[in-house]
Amino acid sequence: MKRLLTTACLLVAVMACALAQGGAVRGKIVDAQSKEALEFVTVGVTKAGATDLLKGTVTDIDGNFNINGLANGSYTLSVTFVGYKEVKKNFAISAQSRNVNLRTITIREDSKMLGEVQVMGQRAQMKFEIDKKVFDVDQNISATGGSASDVLTNIPSVEVDSEGEVSLRGSSSVTVWINGKASGLSADNRGEILEQLPAETIQKIEVITNPSAKFSPEGSAGIINIILKEDRKPGYYGSVQAGGDSYGGYNASGNINYSSSKLDAYANMGYRHREHEGGSESVRESEDPLMILRQEGKNEGDGNNIFGRAGLTWHATRNDHLSANFMGMFGDGSRDNSIHYTETRAFGPEPDRYSRFTTSGDDMQMMNFDVGYKHDFGEDHNIDFTLSHNVWKRDAQSEYRTVRDEALSSYQYQENDMENKRWEAQLDYLNKINENHKIEAGYKGSFNRENSPVSTYNDEAHTSDGLDKNLYNRFIYDQDIHALYATYSGRLGKLGFQVGVRGEYWKVNSESRSYAQEFGQEAPTLFEKDYFSLFPSLFLSYELPGGNELQVNYTRRLQRPWGGQLNSFRNITDSTNISYGNPELQPQYSNAYELNYIKNWEDHTLSLSGYYRTTDDVIQRIRYREGNVMYSTDRNVTQSQSAGLEIVAKNKLARAIDLTTTVNLFYYKLDGFRFMMAGQEVTGESDEDFSWNARMMANIILPYSFSLQLTGNYNARQVVAQGYRKANYSLDAGLRKSFWNKKLSLSINARDILDSRRWKTITQTGDTRMVSENWRGGRRIGLTLTYSFGNLTPKRKPAQRDAQQEADSDMMDSYGGAEGGMME
Repeated sequence: MKRLLTTACLLVAVMACALAQGGAVRGKIVDAQSKEALEFVTVGVTKAGATDLLKGTVTDIDGNFNINGLANGSYTLSVTFVGYKEVKKNFAISAQSRNVNLRTITIREDSKMLGEVQVMGQRAQMKFEIDKKVFDVDQNISATGGSASDVLTNIPSVEVDSEGEVSLRGSSSVTVWINGKASGLSADNRGEILEQLPAETIQKIEVITNPSAKFSPEGSAGIINIILKEDRKPGYYGSVQAGGDSYGGYNASGNINYSSSKLDAYANMGYRHREHEGGSESVRESEDPLMILRQEGKNEGDGNNIFGRAGLTWHATRNDHLSANFMGMFGDGSRDNSIHYTETRAFGPEPDRYSRFTTSGDDMQMMNFDVGYKHDFGEDHNIDFTLSHNVWKRDAQSEYRTVRDEALSSYQYQENDMENKRWEAQLDYLNKINENHKIEAGYKGSFNRENSPVSTYNDEAHTSDGLDKNLYNRFIYDQDIHALYATYSGRLGKLGFQVGVRGEYWKVNSESRSYAQEFGQEAPTLFEKDYFSLFPSLFLSYELPGGNELQVNYTRRLQRPWGGQLNSFRNITDSTNISYGNPELQPQYSNAYELNYIKNWEDHTLSLSGYYRTTDDVIQRIRYREGNVMYSTDRNVTQSQSAGLEIVAKNKLARAIDLTTTVNLFYYKLDGFRFMMAGQEVTGESDEDFSWNARMMANIILPYSFSLQLTGNYNARQVVAQGYRKANYSLDAGLRKSFWNKKLSLSINARDILDSRRWKTITQTGDTRMVSENWRGGRRIGLTLTYSFGNLTPKRKPAQRDAQQEADSDMMDSYGGAEGGMME
């Protein structure tokens, strides 16, 4: 493992030295009147006295630009943007001044430019920042008409499995946010919410692999932040959309946005009907007694949900801004699951065959409200307060029938309700003292309350006489978190740094009440725990010649057990595979290190990230057998180490093809463990593994306003607790055609073209070996029609470019990343 780390670091260093060349110019473009940063402004460089464009770029969302690869000499920088007067600046590159910072450049509106401007541009699909990667997915064709889960499957280093579980760089210890907040998402429900969140509402995805002290330390692998659209543009703008897929699903949605100098508002409403199916197969072999159990499962279902969002920001004064936002999901779903068993024993009678059928349905609602106040003391100096409240409720009913010899042998009906309420209060202070010094500090309080009763009946009438008291449960879970953080960012010459620390105090109370405890016959068992921990972070960056940059960072992370992992109630969905939680679980802590290298060419970008992470008290799902029943639960089992090299390449070919390639090479070692469970010894051998995955996304601009997108993905064999998961691969495609001056577009997408999204796992527990395979969905063809409308005016922070700028900027790369290949 040390040899792998050394090799990764050497590779980064060699690439840095080999690619370092040329000078660079950078700066920031702002509106002269409003002082707001302007994105998508075209910035070009010509030789002094010449007219031919030498290099160029467009500004990012914060108005920043960076042009590198400039030889020594005198140059003219020109700034052009639709609706604004052109600005020119002279500068020189020399041996003594390799990196020129023009700082803030102001541009003014051109009053002679009147009327509506037709726009069509290409948006930067990927951007690198000091602590995160940002992926613009607004124009992701292959996920059109799909869900947030579909979008995430196309993000480098992110994976979504058959159960909707999200992982980052091969680790499921990841936090998922919506608009920078938990928004009610937890490991209990995020798979279900992401499956219902419409893809067309998402603007971009931020992947923060090593978050600073400003962010929650939750999630050892990092944070995935889903940013939803708000479209702050002048005038009004909106669209309506409708689509369907080959499984019988369909959707319709509409959104509208309004913006003025005093008011910003948006609203979005959508309906989605989903049809889905999946399956499973497994073979379990045990030596004592010699037995083989085969299982074949099939599941199918449907769902209906309404998704709505609305928000309002009032600019009371130039420096005071009040906001209110609402997001909600309301829906229901049904599922039918069948599992057919064949049990064969050595020297026994004929194989025993029986089936278990599950029919379930649920009603779900999720609502998130937040209000905020922001005061600007000046540019990059503000205080921001947000108060939010989230409610997640699900009422589920399930029927379990076991059939043997074509006769009903057992029946159970279960009501499983969940209600989770969360309050969050956050106060952030930002003061950018000057170009080289910035401080941030703040407080965040999170208060979570969960109540989940489960009742099981053995009669079809569901009467009180049929209540199975042994299977009654009420799970109560409370968690309060208080956090204070402070960070300081600075620059000394070419060295940039950020140091920070976050202190968190939290307490957890949980109860898993039986029938006797619930109704006063026995005293409930209360698990009370409290913790305090410090989470430091350090980020260093160094500018090398030629626009190259090295970054080194360290953070301390943790993964807290989520509610379901602490609930000792035993799930009976499959009577031969019973799972339950562990109220004694402790948090797992990680120390994470990263070394990043970024290099930009005119049409290419390369990012290398070497990372190393150690984790204590690793939470793993472990299995053990009692007779014919396999049990599974969570334990803090051991320590682990992981290291890897992530390579992200962005290449623009022939002006019409944009490739994003990600290769993730990683090493993982899980130490061995041995402990007693239910009177028997449970062991796991020390295991280490080298694995890798790769993904390539190709965006191709075709004639006649066609756009094509292809996404291929491969995951190599990977170690899991007590076994490994076999390799898998997939291919998606999308095609879009624009009509009627680009106001109307038709998208056709194909998900899982090769019908290969399957997860096959092999585990060994004592004398029992299990091979299981799961899949969800399969090949799916979708069609979506979108109509856009609006009355935009070229005022305050326009977000697109005109056709002439598009033609010029086809040759340019954006700051921190080459241009994306998506047509707007």
